[in-house]
Order: sequence, then C-alpha cells, then structure tokens
Amino acid sequence: MTGNEVPAQPGEPGGRPRLRKESAGAAAPAPLHTTPPGASEATRLLCAGTYLDETFRDAVIDELYVHEERFAAPSLGIDAARVLAHALRARRLELGWSAAILLVWIVAIPLSQGMATAYLGPVVLLGLARFVRGLSATSWWARSLSFVLRWYARISLTLFVVGLALLAFASSLPRILPALSPLALIDALLAEIGVTQSSSYGGGWSDLGGALGTSDLGVPAVFAIWVALLLPVLVAVLVALQRGQFARALARELSRERFPDVMADPAERAEGLRFQRLRERVRTEQHGPLVMYRPGDPFCGAGEPFKPWSLSVELVPRADSTAVPLDNGEILARIVPLVEALRVPSGSPAMADAVRDRLRALEVDQCVFLPVDGLPTRAAAPYDPVAFEAHRVAALEEGGETRRHFLRIRVGGWHEGVVTTVFVRVHTQGGMLMMEVAPHVLWPLRPLFQDADRIAHQYRHHHHFGKAVWALTRSPRTAGEALLTLLRGAVGGWRLATEGHGAALPEGPAAAVRELGSIGEASLFQYMDVARYLKTIQQRVAAGVKSALHEAGYQTAEFEQRIVHVADGGVYVESAQGAVGIGDHNTITNNGDPAPKSDSASPKGRS
Repeated sequence: MTGNEVPAQPGEPGGRPRLRKESAGAAAPAPLHTTPPGASEATRLLCAGTYLDETFRDAVIDELYVHEERFAAPSLGIDAARVLAHALRARRLELGWSAAILLVWIVAIPLSQGMATAYLGPVVLLGLARFVRGLSATSWWARSLSFVLRWYARISLTLFVVGLALLAFASSLPRILPALSPLALIDALLAEIGVTQSSSYGGGWSDLGGALGTSDLGVPAVFAIWVALLLPVLVAVLVALQRGQFARALARELSRERFPDVMADPAERAEGLRFQRLRERVRTEQHGPLVMYRPGDPFCGAGEPFKPWSLSVELVPRADSTAVPLDNGEILARIVPLVEALRVPSGSPAMADAVRDRLRALEVDQCVFLPVDGLPTRAAAPYDPVAFEAHRVAALEEGGETRRHFLRIRVGGWHEGVVTTVFVRVHTQGGMLMMEVAPHVLWPLRPLFQDADRIAHQYRHHHHFGKAVWALTRSPRTAGEALLTLLRGAVGGWRLATEGHGAALPEGPAAAVRELGSIGEASLFQYMDVARYLKTIQQRVAAGVKSALHEAGYQTAEFEQRIVHVADGGVYVESAQGAVGIGDHNTITNNGDPAPKSDSASPKGRS
C-alpha cells in the first residue's frame, strides 16, 4: 500500500474503498512530485552526519544493528537503512584511521628512544582544558582554568618542538647552539627529553653543545630526535587524509547529484550477512502501515507531540430526519476526500503546476498500531498484506486499547527537514462520538549535519597552508581520540558476541534515526508552516466529521461549538448557565448573551 492509497474495505461492490467518496468535476492536477525517502535531502544529511558525529553514529548502530531484536521505528521521509549503511561504513573508516594513528605513536616511541612520550604531557593538558571548559560554558572559573591549562600546554609543546628542532639541525649548523641563550632554558628542554647531567652525553648543556659542535652526537641519537620531531607532522598528515576522505565522499556518493542512485552507493554494497539481513528487515518495517510499538512510546519516530487533543460529543438525532447507525469507517470516509483535496491548488487551472505548496505532496494512509508484547520473534509480525488487512478491518471498528487504528496524514516540508504528521482516530460507542487527534512534528536536523556540504567544500577549496595548520592544530588530540575509538569498537564487538540480542524476545523501537538527528528548534518560517499545515488539516478533519454526522441524521451544533475551542488548544467546560473556554483563540458564547466575546492570546509554542 502506497502512502497515497487507502486499502479497499471488504463488502464494497467492485472493491470500492469505504474510506473514499466519489467526487465530481474536472480532473485534478497531478500531485507534486515527491522524492523517495531513500533519496531525500534529510536522508543525505543524516548519512553525512554519521561521519561528523560519533555519538549519533554509535546511537544509530546500537539501535538498528546491535539490538536486532528491536523493530525499526517509522521513518517518515527518510531511509533509516541507508543511514545505517553509512554509519557502519563511517565506523569502519574511523577504526582504520584510528588504528593507523595509534600505530604511528606506538612505533615512534621506541624509535625516538622515548622522547616522543614528552608529547603526552601537553596532550593530556589540552584534553583536560576541553573537559573543564565543557563543565560550564558560562562559569568564570571554568573559563579561567581552561585558559591556563590550554596555554600552558601550548607553550610547553612549542618549547619542546623548538628544542627538538635545534637538536635536529645542530649537526649541520654547529655554530648556532653556542650562541643561544639563556642556557638554563635549553637545559630544561634537554632534561624534559631525557638528556640530563647524568646522561651519556656528559655534563649538561655545555658538554652537549661541545659534542654537537664537534659532531660527536651519534647517528642513533640524531635519528631518534628526527623521529620525535616528525611525529606530529606524520600524525597531521593522517588527520588531513581522513578529513579529505570525508570531503571527497560529500563531493561524490553523498553529493546531491549522485545520492539518488542507491545502487552506486559504496555503503550499500558492504558485505556481511548480518547487515544485509537487518537492512532488508528495516526497510520492510520503517515505511509499512503496521506500527509495532512499545507501550511507553507508541509514537516513536513521529517526532514531538504538538498540542494533541480529544473530543467527545453526544449523538443526538435531528428532529427533521431519521438517524441511521454511524460507524467509524463512514466517518473516515468523509474525512479522507476532504483532506486529499488539499493537494489541489485553489487558483486558476493554468497556474496549478506552478504552485509549490508542500500540501500538494500531502500523504494520507491508514496505519494500525500493534504492541510487540506476545510475539515470539521479530519475523512473526504481520507485515504480509493479507495479515495486515485483517488487523486493519478489525481495528477500525473495535476501538481497542492496545490495537489502534489511525488515519495518518503527513506533510514533509523543507525537503523532509520539517515533517508534520497528524494521527486521527474516531470511535462511536454508547451514543457518543469520540475523536482523538495527535499531531506530531519532526523538527530540523542538527546544524552540524546541515552544514556538512559547507564544511566539505571549505576543506576541499582551502589552500595547502590552511589545511596544514588545521591538521597540526588537531593532531595533539588524535592519540586520545584514536584510543577511545578503538575501545568503543572493541566494546561494540564484544557486545555483539556476548549479549545475545539475536535470540532475545522482540522489542519495540527505543529510538528513531530521524529523531536522533533532530533538534528541538526551528526558524520562524518553519513554525509558521507547521501551524498552517496543522490548522488546515484539522479544519478538514472537523469538516469531514461534521459532514458524516449531518448525513447520518445527527445534530452538529454541539460538535461545531466544541471543535472551535478544543482544536485550538483550549479546554471547553460547559455548565447550565453557559460555557468557559480556557486556552488560546477562544470564542465564548453564553446562553444569556447571544453576542460572542473574543479572547485572543498570543500563540503558544509547542505543548
């Protein structure tokens, strides 16, 4: 079932869907062209984010690869399987680069006769400065202590490198060393790298200077000094090559032009039976109309709730007609065509194709929420079309607690960067109509992900001197980062081998890839678009319910009165004397005063 189709209900002549009504008039223009989820801009930026943010990458791998007993959350507008493919590829590449950097350090320490270990002190201080700074970005003591640690480490590192350079070039420039001053500073540098009064070179700076001046410094010692001096340069080269690989990936397989070609993506061609199996399972689950959920978070993947509301009204027959029984399917049959009509531009037919409103790509489908509890395996979920249809038909009218039927209305705006989804559920019971509307919003991706192209472009087009400075300034932290990366990789492999997630009972999703890559903030334009989508959709949903009530022979005045208040986020409380509306955009009509009183407050943010 596609996102724009509603399955036919059994019992209809000719297989006509019960949730659609015949519409007359001229043929509507074609819906706005939509990009497949696997080729969307949001998917591309999430894939790029796996190379930029190791925390996000590890979270994706943990949810979709390590915990293979968990169902994949609905992926609205993205392909989580493709993000997983790039997360695994990014981790493999980072493990390779980290192993190379750590190998350089391991080899350099004995070759430099231990002098390379002198880098560790400043490196630890720089890491400690970043840690202290991260404790409190606004505290003066954290800023001051971080400043002292950072500059002490920089000065120490600079003096040490200068000392190594002087020693390295001393044999070819023997007259430089005797002219240097102060001698105490040089003595301190030599002591830091292990050359002391008791060293094999003799007694202090004067003896060493004489030895250098007469070329008595042995070849092994000179070689060790050069190894220690060139270690930061070699590490910086590896750092530059690693960033260059990311920049090339953004210019090639992750570029806007080539990313839609899924088959040409090297991450998709990765070998491994576990990845191939989980990739196909994720793609089956993430876009299907069946939502397997855990009770604590049934709407996982839909985003943040945005003013959900519910309403109940009495089904009172009209005096001028005979009321007929009204089931849930008949109500939804009135809602669907009204919502789908939002795709049609309201202007002249000649200008219809020029309209780019995202409502033209609005998607409407039916989904069934099923709890995971009770399933023996993940493969036992009823994703088969026949099995799902049986659940849909039963859930549509039963009004159960755990198995729930929803009409899902989705608008993917800003290239799937802001996704608005409205879940609608109606139920009639005991002469009452219950209506539940649960809007959810997926907010924009993290700014770092949105800037991925800018970061890669700036690096590719930067001059060589700037690239060298960038790599050298980041090389001090690479040893610790490489060690942590290898430890995380080892822990991940140990978990896969020992925790036994493949044999565990199935669970609902604990996290969604799209939500992991989002932030809770948006621009004013995006807030305005979300508000417009929600108001428009909710207005059409209310109109469909009203139409169903009227055609079935029931009064609609009470429904019209309540829907105005509740849909705008207020709480409607009525009494024998009148009514009180609490919330935003309330219009209160008292029984004794026919004149309406308006009370409009400033719009609230998200609830």
